[in-house]
Amino acid sequence: MLENLSDQVQQRIAKLAQLRERGIEPYPARVVRSHTALLAVTALEQSEGEGIPAPEVQVAGRIRALRVMGKSTFAHIEDGTGRVQVYVKQDDVGHDAYADFKRDLDLGDFIAVQGQMFRTHTGEPTVRVRSYQLISKALHPLPEKWHGLRDVETRYRRRYLDLIANPDVRQIFVTRSRIISAMRRFLDDQGFLEVETPTLQPIYGGAMAQPFVTHHNALDMTLYLRISDELYLKRLIVGGLDKVYEICKDFRNEGVSTKHNPEFTAMECYWAYADYHDMMWLTETMIAYIAEQVLGTTKITYQGHTIDLTPPWRRWSLRDAIREMTGIDYKDFYTLDALWEEVTRRGLDISPQPTWGRLIDELLSETVEPTLIQPTFIKDYPVDISPLAKASPDDPTHVERFELFIGGLESGNAYSELNDPLTQRERFEQRARLGHGALADLRRAHAGDLPFTGHVGDLPFTSCTPR
Repeated sequence: MLENLSDQVQQRIAKLAQLRERGIEPYPARVVRSHTALLAVTALEQSEGEGIPAPEVQVAGRIRALRVMGKSTFAHIEDGTGRVQVYVKQDDVGHDAYADFKRDLDLGDFIAVQGQMFRTHTGEPTVRVRSYQLISKALHPLPEKWHGLRDVETRYRRRYLDLIANPDVRQIFVTRSRIISAMRRFLDDQGFLEVETPTLQPIYGGAMAQPFVTHHNALDMTLYLRISDELYLKRLIVGGLDKVYEICKDFRNEGVSTKHNPEFTAMECYWAYADYHDMMWLTETMIAYIAEQVLGTTKITYQGHTIDLTPPWRRWSLRDAIREMTGIDYKDFYTLDALWEEVTRRGLDISPQPTWGRLIDELLSETVEPTLIQPTFIKDYPVDISPLAKASPDDPTHVERFELFIGGLESGNAYSELNDPLTQRERFEQRARLGHGALADLRRAHAGDLPFTGHVGDLPFTSCTPR
């Protein structure tokens, strides 16, 4: 079996055996640590400021650099807070211990050291080591120092290597955790109640996606991993909880790429007696608060753009946005064929879509979304696209919905909920029977081409395509 391993791994396994032959346990049961790397450096700085002796510390971490210089060695060890330099001198640790240090240790090993902090001639905070202990022998070498870990597939499938080789990635993890903590604080302070809803569901819903399917043996029934927690959160609103939210894992059995994962984390919140104007305020206020808490500023840099998260953010109707970017007023083209003909006539690079609403959504994605660098709420969508949103009092062919875009990316979605249960049921039951012709009649009626009666057949005029 060993012959299939690399020479480096075989050498490290040989060292492991030699350590045990000498009575040294390379994976001891416990380690003593008094300071993290960061706290050790901070303690030195404080002692210098107060004019007192440098502190004694016990630090532990992974060896990231080794520079052997005869009877002394400099090394960098790293823990979750950062790196600190250690100085191991033969006169300080003894001849035998120093020889073992040079012979037994490799890059990637974990050690604990004890000694006094000092600064080198170059001013670097350093531990002058009096004693050390090997606490974990690494059998595989670290990713190559200078080229790092570049392969995207390896980075995403072996995150631990990514974290070792690319320190910036570690900071992303830390920042993400702080973002979630700040989000919780904000929502809690606004009176929202954090809840948990089922991950295994007998009927999945809340979005358009293929579910993961599993089987419950004891109940002998098919269950689905949730694709959204929306429906259960709405039931809590029905039950009398006015403000609820959940930060949870969703699962969608669809494409995989560096931008799409079959499992991802989402936050959904629901607020009784509020509309999409309230949700826009909540969203912009929350994100600005999080930026201040985590970064200390509401101005961030993303892909070379300086983005200002200071509220209030731009509100831009979908109709106006598409009209400005393409010259097309989609209300002038109330059938799929007419709208597609106009898109083609203008030479826009847009993929064909099966419905009028989907074509409008594609126009948004391709012509508007990439330009939305500063925070922007695109609002007031055609009823065809958003079946569960409440119709606008000013235009019943549109609904009170917004999507948030920051840095050219969709970052949020909300709408005033349609709370007429009969209308909801009718939309889903009668959509197949009515077809697109009835919706086209509705759009023509609102445009003034036909008398508007408020109904299409026996369906209220808020009809739309179920998602």
